[in-house]
Amino acid sequence: MTDGTWITIISIAVTGLFMLGTPVLLVIFYWSVGCSLVIGLTLDNAGNELLNVFKDGFALLAMPLFILTGDLINKSGIAKRLSDFAYACLGWLRGGLAMAAIGACGLFAAISGSNSATTATIGSMLHPEMIKGGYDERFSAATAAAGGTVGIIIPPSIIFIVYGFLMNLPISDLFIAGIIPGTLMVLAMMSMCFVVSTMNKWGYLIKLSPFRVLKTAVGAWLGFFAIGLVLWGIYTGKFSPTEAAGVTVGFGIIVGVISYPLNKMMGTNQSSAVDEKPFFAMIVVEGFRAADVPSVVGRSAQIAGILTPLIAVSIVMQQVLGALGASQVIGDLLRGMGGYYPVLFTAMAIVFVSGMILESLPVTIILAPILAPIAASVGVDPIHFAVVFLVGASIGFITPPYGLNLYVASGVTGVPYFRLLRYSTLYLFSLISVWVLVAFTPDLALMLLPDR
Repeated sequence: MTDGTWITIISIAVTGLFMLGTPVLLVIFYWSVGCSLVIGLTLDNAGNELLNVFKDGFALLAMPLFILTGDLINKSGIAKRLSDFAYACLGWLRGGLAMAAIGACGLFAAISGSNSATTATIGSMLHPEMIKGGYDERFSAATAAAGGTVGIIIPPSIIFIVYGFLMNLPISDLFIAGIIPGTLMVLAMMSMCFVVSTMNKWGYLIKLSPFRVLKTAVGAWLGFFAIGLVLWGIYTGKFSPTEAAGVTVGFGIIVGVISYPLNKMMGTNQSSAVDEKPFFAMIVVEGFRAADVPSVVGRSAQIAGILTPLIAVSIVMQQVLGALGASQVIGDLLRGMGGYYPVLFTAMAIVFVSGMILESLPVTIILAPILAPIAASVGVDPIHFAVVFLVGASIGFITPPYGLNLYVASGVTGVPYFRLLRYSTLYLFSLISVWVLVAFTPDLALMLLPDR
Protein backbone atom coordinates (compact mmCIF):
# COMPACT_ATOMS: atom_id res chain seq x y z
CA MET A 1 0.00 0.00 0.00
CA THR A 2 1.05 3.59 -0.63
CA ASP A 3 1.94 6.07 2.11
CA GLY A 4 -1.27 7.96 1.41
CA THR A 5 -3.34 4.80 1.97
CA TRP A 6 -1.62 4.07 5.28
CA ILE A 7 -2.09 7.66 6.47
CA THR A 8 -5.78 7.49 5.54
CA ILE A 9 -6.18 4.24 7.51
CA ILE A 10 -4.37 5.74 10.52
CA SER A 11 -6.50 8.90 10.35
CA ILE A 12 -9.75 6.89 10.24
CA ALA A 13 -8.56 4.70 13.13
CA VAL A 14 -7.67 7.60 15.44
CA THR A 15 -10.92 9.35 14.52
CA GLY A 16 -12.73 6.24 15.69
CA LEU A 17 -10.76 6.30 18.93
CA PHE A 18 -11.65 9.97 19.41
CA MET A 19 -15.36 9.24 18.91
CA LEU A 20 -15.08 6.46 21.50
CA GLY A 21 -13.83 8.96 24.06
CA THR A 22 -10.05 8.54 23.87
CA PRO A 23 -8.31 11.66 25.28
CA VAL A 24 -7.20 14.12 22.60
CA LEU A 25 -3.57 13.85 23.82
CA LEU A 26 -3.48 10.15 22.97
CA VAL A 27 -5.35 10.65 19.69
CA ILE A 28 -2.78 13.20 18.49
CA PHE A 29 0.07 11.04 19.80
CA TYR A 30 -1.15 7.90 18.00
CA TRP A 31 -1.65 9.80 14.76
CA SER A 32 1.74 11.53 14.97
CA VAL A 33 3.63 8.31 15.77
CA GLY A 34 1.81 6.31 13.10
CA CYS A 35 2.37 8.90 10.39
CA SER A 36 6.00 9.41 11.47
CA LEU A 37 6.63 5.68 10.97
CA VAL A 38 4.99 5.79 7.53
CA ILE A 39 6.97 8.78 6.21
CA GLY A 40 10.21 7.93 8.01
CA LEU A 41 10.22 10.87 10.44
CA THR A 42 12.34 10.05 13.51
CA LEU A 43 10.40 9.37 16.70
CA ASP A 44 12.74 11.36 18.92
CA ASN A 45 10.87 14.54 17.84
CA ALA A 46 8.31 14.20 20.60
CA GLY A 47 10.97 13.84 23.28
CA ASN A 48 12.94 16.77 21.91
CA GLU A 49 9.88 19.00 21.79
CA LEU A 50 8.88 18.02 25.31
CA LEU A 51 12.40 18.90 26.47
CA ASN A 52 12.19 22.25 24.68
CA VAL A 53 8.90 23.04 26.43
CA PHE A 54 10.59 22.57 29.81
CA LYS A 55 13.92 24.14 28.81
CA ASP A 56 12.75 27.22 26.92
CA GLY A 57 9.25 27.68 28.26
CA PHE A 58 9.56 30.05 31.24
CA ALA A 59 6.49 31.88 29.96
CA LEU A 60 4.56 28.61 30.01
CA LEU A 61 5.02 28.42 33.79
CA ALA A 62 2.13 30.88 33.97
CA MET A 63 -0.19 28.20 32.60
CA PRO A 64 -0.20 25.77 35.58
CA LEU A 65 0.01 28.70 38.00
CA PHE A 66 -3.15 30.34 36.65
CA ILE A 67 -4.90 26.96 36.70
CA LEU A 68 -3.91 26.67 40.36
CA THR A 69 -5.14 30.22 40.97
CA GLY A 70 -8.59 29.31 39.65
CA ASP A 71 -8.78 26.28 41.94
CA LEU A 72 -7.70 28.31 44.97
CA ILE A 73 -10.20 31.08 44.21
CA ASN A 74 -12.98 28.51 43.93
CA LYS A 75 -11.94 26.61 47.04
CA SER A 76 -11.76 29.77 49.15
CA GLY A 77 -15.29 30.85 48.23
CA ILE A 78 -14.25 33.96 46.28
CA ALA A 79 -15.85 32.62 43.08
CA LYS A 80 -19.21 32.31 44.88
CA ARG A 81 -18.94 35.91 46.09
CA LEU A 82 -18.33 37.10 42.51
CA SER A 83 -21.46 35.30 41.30
CA ASP A 84 -23.49 36.79 44.18
CA PHE A 85 -22.38 40.27 43.14
CA ALA A 86 -23.29 39.65 39.50
CA TYR A 87 -26.76 38.46 40.51
CA ALA A 88 -27.32 41.46 42.79
CA CYS A 89 -26.57 43.75 39.84
CA LEU A 90 -28.62 41.88 37.22
CA GLY A 91 -31.29 39.89 39.10
CA TRP A 92 -33.95 42.61 38.59
CA LEU A 93 -33.89 42.01 34.81
CA ARG A 94 -35.69 39.18 33.02
CA GLY A 95 -33.06 36.49 32.67
CA GLY A 96 -31.02 38.20 35.35
CA LEU A 97 -29.70 35.01 36.94
CA ALA A 98 -28.58 33.68 33.54
CA MET A 99 -26.95 37.03 32.78
CA ALA A 100 -25.31 36.90 36.19
CA ALA A 101 -23.91 33.47 35.32
CA ILE A 102 -22.35 34.95 32.17
CA GLY A 103 -21.01 37.91 34.16
CA ALA A 104 -19.62 35.58 36.82
CA CYS A 105 -17.89 33.61 34.06
CA GLY A 106 -16.22 36.81 32.88
CA LEU A 107 -15.09 37.74 36.40
CA PHE A 108 -13.82 34.24 37.18
CA ALA A 109 -12.05 34.04 33.81
CA ALA A 110 -10.21 37.24 34.72
CA ILE A 111 -8.54 35.28 37.53
CA SER A 112 -8.30 31.69 36.33
CA GLY A 113 -7.52 32.04 32.60
CA SER A 114 -9.19 28.70 31.87
CA ASN A 115 -12.35 27.99 29.90
CA SER A 116 -13.05 24.53 31.33
CA ALA A 117 -12.41 25.68 34.92
CA THR A 118 -14.77 28.62 34.37
CA THR A 119 -17.51 26.39 32.93
CA ALA A 120 -17.18 23.77 35.65
CA THR A 121 -17.06 26.25 38.54
CA ILE A 122 -19.90 28.55 37.49
CA GLY A 123 -22.00 25.70 36.09
CA SER A 124 -21.83 23.67 39.30
CA MET A 125 -22.68 26.74 41.40
CA LEU A 126 -25.44 28.40 39.40
CA HIS A 127 -27.10 25.59 37.43
CA PRO A 128 -29.10 24.39 40.47
CA GLU A 129 -30.06 27.99 41.27
CA MET A 130 -31.26 28.58 37.71
CA ILE A 131 -33.40 25.44 37.82
CA LYS A 132 -34.96 26.66 41.08
CA GLY A 133 -35.48 30.03 39.40
CA GLY A 134 -37.66 28.52 36.67
CA TYR A 135 -35.13 28.27 33.83
CA ASP A 136 -35.09 25.38 31.39
CA GLU A 137 -32.31 22.97 32.43
CA ARG A 138 -31.00 22.84 28.85
CA PHE A 139 -30.71 26.61 28.68
CA SER A 140 -29.04 26.71 32.10
CA ALA A 141 -26.39 24.18 31.13
CA ALA A 142 -25.84 25.82 27.72
CA THR A 143 -25.37 29.19 29.49
CA ALA A 144 -22.55 27.77 31.62
CA ALA A 145 -20.93 26.23 28.54
CA ALA A 146 -21.13 29.46 26.54
CA GLY A 147 -19.97 31.63 29.43
CA GLY A 148 -16.82 29.56 29.75
CA THR A 149 -15.70 30.52 26.24
CA VAL A 150 -14.38 33.87 27.53
CA GLY A 151 -11.88 31.96 29.68
CA ILE A 152 -9.24 32.05 26.93
CA ILE A 153 -9.92 35.65 25.84
CA ILE A 154 -10.28 37.72 29.01
CA PRO A 155 -6.81 38.02 30.56
CA PRO A 156 -5.06 36.15 32.00
CA SER A 157 -5.50 33.58 29.24
CA ILE A 158 -3.67 30.25 29.20
CA ILE A 159 -3.96 29.98 25.40
CA PHE A 160 -2.63 33.52 24.94
CA ILE A 161 0.43 32.37 26.87
CA VAL A 162 0.91 29.42 24.53
CA TYR A 163 0.30 31.59 21.44
CA GLY A 164 2.80 34.21 22.59
CA PHE A 165 5.35 31.51 23.33
CA LEU A 166 4.94 29.94 19.87
CA MET A 167 4.88 33.17 17.85
CA ASN A 168 7.38 35.13 19.94
CA LEU A 169 4.88 37.88 20.78
CA PRO A 170 4.70 39.84 24.07
CA ILE A 171 2.27 37.94 26.26
CA SER A 172 1.41 41.09 28.21
CA ASP A 173 0.34 42.79 24.94
CA LEU A 174 -1.83 39.79 24.06
CA PHE A 175 -3.48 39.93 27.47
CA ILE A 176 -4.29 43.62 27.10
CA ALA A 177 -5.56 43.10 23.55
CA GLY A 178 -8.06 40.53 24.80
CA ILE A 179 -9.81 42.86 27.28
CA ILE A 180 -12.26 44.63 24.94
CA PRO A 181 -13.08 41.60 22.71
CA GLY A 182 -13.64 39.47 25.83
CA THR A 183 -15.93 42.13 27.30
CA LEU A 184 -17.90 42.30 24.04
CA MET A 185 -18.32 38.51 24.11
CA VAL A 186 -19.77 38.75 27.63
CA LEU A 187 -22.16 41.56 26.64
CA ALA A 188 -23.30 39.71 23.48
CA MET A 189 -24.11 36.57 25.47
CA MET A 190 -25.90 38.62 28.13
CA SER A 191 -28.04 40.17 25.42
CA MET A 192 -28.93 36.71 24.14
CA CYS A 193 -29.83 35.66 27.71
CA PHE A 194 -32.17 38.62 28.04
CA VAL A 195 -33.89 37.99 24.70
CA VAL A 196 -34.40 34.25 25.20
CA SER A 197 -35.49 34.61 28.84
CA THR A 198 -37.92 37.40 27.98
CA MET A 199 -39.47 35.37 25.16
CA ASN A 200 -39.94 32.36 27.48
CA LYS A 201 -40.67 34.38 30.66
CA TRP A 202 -37.98 32.51 32.57
CA GLY A 203 -36.60 33.55 35.92
CA TYR A 204 -37.85 35.14 39.11
CA LEU A 205 -37.07 38.83 39.39
CA ILE A 206 -35.53 40.35 42.49
CA LYS A 207 -35.77 43.98 43.47
CA LEU A 208 -32.79 46.10 42.55
CA SER A 209 -31.34 47.03 45.92
CA PRO A 210 -28.34 49.38 46.11
CA PHE A 211 -27.68 48.00 49.60
CA ARG A 212 -27.58 44.41 48.29
CA VAL A 213 -25.26 45.48 45.46
CA LEU A 214 -22.98 47.22 47.96
CA LYS A 215 -23.10 44.26 50.33
CA THR A 216 -22.18 41.73 47.67
CA ALA A 217 -19.50 44.08 46.27
CA VAL A 218 -17.92 44.15 49.73
CA GLY A 219 -18.19 40.36 49.81
CA ALA A 220 -16.42 40.10 46.45
CA TRP A 221 -13.66 42.58 47.27
CA LEU A 222 -10.98 39.90 47.31
CA GLY A 223 -11.95 38.81 43.80
CA PHE A 224 -11.85 42.39 42.54
CA PHE A 225 -8.47 42.87 44.20
CA ALA A 226 -7.06 39.75 42.49
CA ILE A 227 -8.38 40.88 39.09
CA GLY A 228 -7.04 44.39 39.56
CA LEU A 229 -3.68 43.10 40.74
CA VAL A 230 -3.20 40.94 37.64
CA LEU A 231 -4.32 43.59 35.17
CA TRP A 232 -2.42 46.43 36.87
CA GLY A 233 0.80 44.46 37.13
CA ILE A 234 0.74 43.31 33.51
CA TYR A 235 -0.49 46.60 32.03
CA THR A 236 2.09 48.70 33.86
CA GLY A 237 4.88 46.21 33.28
CA LYS A 238 5.52 45.77 37.02
CA PHE A 239 5.68 42.02 36.50
CA SER A 240 5.48 39.51 33.68
CA PRO A 241 2.48 37.20 33.16
CA THR A 242 4.46 34.39 34.82
CA GLU A 243 5.24 36.61 37.81
CA ALA A 244 1.60 37.73 37.92
CA ALA A 245 0.52 34.09 38.06
CA GLY A 246 2.93 33.43 40.93
CA VAL A 247 1.64 36.48 42.81
CA THR A 248 -2.01 35.40 42.46
CA VAL A 249 -1.18 31.88 43.65
CA GLY A 250 0.45 33.32 46.74
CA PHE A 251 -2.53 35.64 47.21
CA GLY A 252 -4.99 32.75 46.90
CA ILE A 253 -3.15 30.58 49.45
CA ILE A 254 -2.71 33.40 51.98
CA VAL A 255 -6.33 34.55 51.73
CA GLY A 256 -7.71 31.01 51.94
CA VAL A 257 -5.62 29.93 54.93
CA ILE A 258 -6.15 33.17 56.90
CA SER A 259 -9.88 33.37 56.17
CA TYR A 260 -10.68 29.86 57.43
CA PRO A 261 -9.95 30.45 61.15
CA LEU A 262 -11.34 34.00 60.99
CA ASN A 263 -14.58 32.66 59.57
CA LYS A 264 -14.76 30.02 62.29
CA MET A 265 -14.21 32.60 65.03
CA MET A 266 -16.97 34.79 63.61
CA GLY A 267 -19.33 31.81 63.55
CA THR A 268 -20.79 32.75 60.17
CA ASN A 269 -22.60 30.15 58.09
CA GLN A 270 -21.23 30.90 54.62
CA SER A 271 -23.85 28.67 52.98
CA SER A 272 -26.67 30.96 54.13
CA ALA A 273 -28.30 33.49 51.80
CA VAL A 274 -26.75 36.91 51.31
CA ASP A 275 -29.68 38.64 53.04
CA GLU A 276 -29.18 36.48 56.15
CA LYS A 277 -25.50 37.32 56.61
CA PRO A 278 -24.47 40.32 58.68
CA PHE A 279 -22.65 43.00 56.73
CA PHE A 280 -19.34 42.55 58.54
CA ALA A 281 -19.37 38.82 57.77
CA MET A 282 -19.19 39.56 54.04
CA ILE A 283 -15.62 40.80 54.43
CA VAL A 284 -14.30 37.33 55.20
CA VAL A 285 -14.69 34.41 52.78
CA GLU A 286 -15.05 30.75 53.69
CA GLY A 287 -11.39 29.90 53.19
CA PHE A 288 -9.75 26.52 53.59
CA ARG A 289 -7.32 24.71 55.87
CA ALA A 290 -3.60 24.61 55.18
CA ALA A 291 -3.98 20.84 54.98
CA ASP A 292 -6.26 21.29 51.93
CA VAL A 293 -3.57 23.05 49.88
CA PRO A 294 -1.76 19.86 48.71
CA SER A 295 -4.98 18.39 47.28
CA VAL A 296 -5.74 21.62 45.39
CA VAL A 297 -2.18 21.76 44.07
CA GLY A 298 -2.38 18.08 43.08
CA ARG A 299 -5.51 18.64 40.98
CA SER A 300 -3.94 21.60 39.18
CA ALA A 301 -0.76 19.62 38.63
CA GLN A 302 -2.76 16.85 36.96
CA ILE A 303 -4.21 19.34 34.46
CA ALA A 304 -0.81 20.91 33.81
CA GLY A 305 0.67 17.43 33.41
CA ILE A 306 -1.77 16.83 30.56
CA LEU A 307 -1.30 20.20 28.86
CA THR A 308 2.52 20.15 28.74
CA PRO A 309 2.90 16.90 26.77
CA LEU A 310 -0.08 17.97 24.64
CA ILE A 311 1.89 21.04 23.58
CA ALA A 312 4.91 18.92 22.68
CA VAL A 313 2.89 16.29 20.80
CA SER A 314 0.92 18.96 18.95
CA ILE A 315 4.19 20.50 17.75
CA VAL A 316 5.23 17.07 16.46
CA MET A 317 1.85 16.83 14.71
CA GLN A 318 2.57 20.19 13.12
CA GLN A 319 5.92 18.84 11.87
CA VAL A 320 4.25 15.74 10.42
CA LEU A 321 1.66 17.88 8.65
CA GLY A 322 4.49 20.00 7.27
CA ALA A 323 6.28 16.91 5.98
CA LEU A 324 3.04 15.75 4.33
CA GLY A 325 2.67 19.10 2.60
CA ALA A 326 -0.42 20.24 4.54
CA SER A 327 1.26 23.49 5.53
CA GLN A 328 2.05 24.19 1.90
CA VAL A 329 -1.52 23.44 0.82
CA ILE A 330 -3.01 25.73 3.46
CA GLY A 331 -0.43 28.40 2.70
CA ASP A 332 -1.13 28.25 -1.04
CA LEU A 333 -4.87 28.47 -0.34
CA LEU A 334 -4.45 31.61 1.73
CA ARG A 335 -1.98 33.25 -0.65
CA GLY A 336 -4.39 32.56 -3.48
CA MET A 337 -6.98 34.72 -1.78
CA GLY A 338 -4.81 37.70 -2.61
CA GLY A 339 -5.88 40.44 -0.23
CA TYR A 340 -6.26 41.60 3.38
CA TYR A 341 -9.85 40.58 4.08
CA PRO A 342 -9.93 37.46 1.85
CA VAL A 343 -6.86 36.10 3.67
CA LEU A 344 -8.20 37.08 7.09
CA PHE A 345 -11.64 35.54 6.62
CA THR A 346 -10.26 32.40 4.97
CA ALA A 347 -8.00 31.95 7.99
CA MET A 348 -11.03 32.45 10.24
CA ALA A 349 -12.94 29.77 8.32
CA ILE A 350 -10.03 27.34 8.75
CA VAL A 351 -9.89 28.04 12.49
CA PHE A 352 -13.66 27.64 12.83
CA VAL A 353 -13.73 24.26 11.05
CA SER A 354 -10.69 23.05 13.02
CA GLY A 355 -12.31 24.11 16.28
CA MET A 356 -15.27 21.86 15.49
CA ILE A 357 -13.09 18.75 15.82
CA LEU A 358 -10.07 19.78 17.93
CA GLU A 359 -9.46 21.48 21.27
CA SER A 360 -8.13 25.05 21.13
CA LEU A 361 -4.62 24.11 22.25
CA PRO A 362 -3.75 21.79 19.33
CA VAL A 363 -5.59 24.16 16.95
CA THR A 364 -3.34 26.98 18.15
CA ILE A 365 -0.12 25.00 18.06
CA ILE A 366 -0.79 23.44 14.65
CA LEU A 367 -2.36 26.34 12.75
CA ALA A 368 -0.98 29.55 14.25
CA PRO A 369 2.57 29.06 12.85
CA ILE A 370 1.04 28.46 9.41
CA LEU A 371 -1.64 31.15 9.30
CA ALA A 372 -0.08 34.02 11.25
CA PRO A 373 2.92 34.69 8.92
CA ILE A 374 0.69 34.70 5.84
CA ALA A 375 -1.76 37.08 7.52
CA ALA A 376 1.14 39.34 8.48
CA SER A 377 2.37 39.33 4.86
CA VAL A 378 -0.86 41.01 3.71
CA GLY A 379 -0.75 43.61 6.46
CA VAL A 380 -2.74 42.05 9.33
CA ASP A 381 -1.30 43.22 12.64
CA PRO A 382 0.16 40.19 14.52
CA ILE A 383 -1.55 41.13 17.79
CA HIS A 384 -4.87 41.71 16.05
CA PHE A 385 -4.59 38.38 14.24
CA ALA A 386 -3.79 36.63 17.52
CA VAL A 387 -7.00 37.97 19.05
CA VAL A 388 -9.07 37.07 15.97
CA PHE A 389 -7.50 33.60 15.89
CA LEU A 390 -8.19 32.90 19.56
CA VAL A 391 -11.71 34.32 19.60
CA GLY A 392 -12.40 31.81 16.82
CA ALA A 393 -10.71 29.07 18.83
CA SER A 394 -12.86 29.96 21.85
CA ILE A 395 -16.03 29.63 19.77
CA GLY A 396 -14.96 26.06 19.06
CA PHE A 397 -15.63 25.25 22.72
CA ILE A 398 -19.38 25.25 22.02
CA THR A 399 -19.26 24.08 18.39
CA PRO A 400 -20.25 20.45 17.75
CA PRO A 401 -19.13 17.76 17.28
CA TYR A 402 -16.30 18.42 19.75
CA GLY A 403 -17.34 21.42 21.83
CA LEU A 404 -15.28 20.80 24.99
CA ASN A 405 -17.34 23.19 27.13
CA LEU A 406 -20.50 21.34 26.14
CA TYR A 407 -19.01 18.13 27.52
CA VAL A 408 -17.85 19.90 30.69
CA ALA A 409 -21.25 21.53 31.22
CA SER A 410 -22.99 18.22 30.58
CA GLY A 411 -20.76 16.56 33.16
CA VAL A 412 -21.32 19.10 35.96
CA THR A 413 -25.05 19.61 35.33
CA GLY A 414 -26.16 16.12 34.33
CA VAL A 415 -27.89 17.40 31.17
CA PRO A 416 -27.12 15.12 28.16
CA TYR A 417 -24.75 16.59 25.59
CA PHE A 418 -27.17 16.60 22.66
CA ARG A 419 -29.87 18.36 24.69
CA LEU A 420 -27.59 21.37 25.11
CA LEU A 421 -27.24 22.02 21.41
CA ARG A 422 -30.55 23.85 20.87
CA TYR A 423 -29.63 26.73 23.17
CA SER A 424 -25.86 26.64 22.72
CA THR A 425 -26.48 27.37 19.03
CA LEU A 426 -28.09 30.70 19.98
CA TYR A 427 -24.99 31.68 21.91
CA LEU A 428 -22.90 30.54 18.98
CA PHE A 429 -24.56 33.12 16.73
CA SER A 430 -23.96 35.93 19.23
CA LEU A 431 -20.27 35.00 19.58
CA ILE A 432 -19.74 34.80 15.82
CA SER A 433 -21.17 38.32 15.48
CA VAL A 434 -18.56 39.60 17.94
CA TRP A 435 -15.86 37.63 16.12
CA VAL A 436 -16.69 39.29 12.79
CA LEU A 437 -16.86 42.71 14.46
CA VAL A 438 -13.39 42.26 15.99
CA ALA A 439 -12.03 41.09 12.61
CA PHE A 440 -13.38 44.19 10.85
CA THR A 441 -12.31 46.56 13.63
CA PRO A 442 -8.65 46.05 14.64
CA ASP A 443 -8.83 48.95 17.12
CA LEU A 444 -11.02 46.82 19.39
CA ALA A 445 -7.94 44.69 20.03
CA LEU A 446 -5.23 47.33 19.72
CA MET A 447 -6.59 50.52 21.27
CA LEU A 448 -5.56 49.72 24.86
CA LEU A 449 -1.97 48.89 23.99
CA PRO A 450 0.28 51.67 25.30
CA ASP A 451 2.52 51.82 22.20
CA ARG A 452 -0.23 51.78 19.56
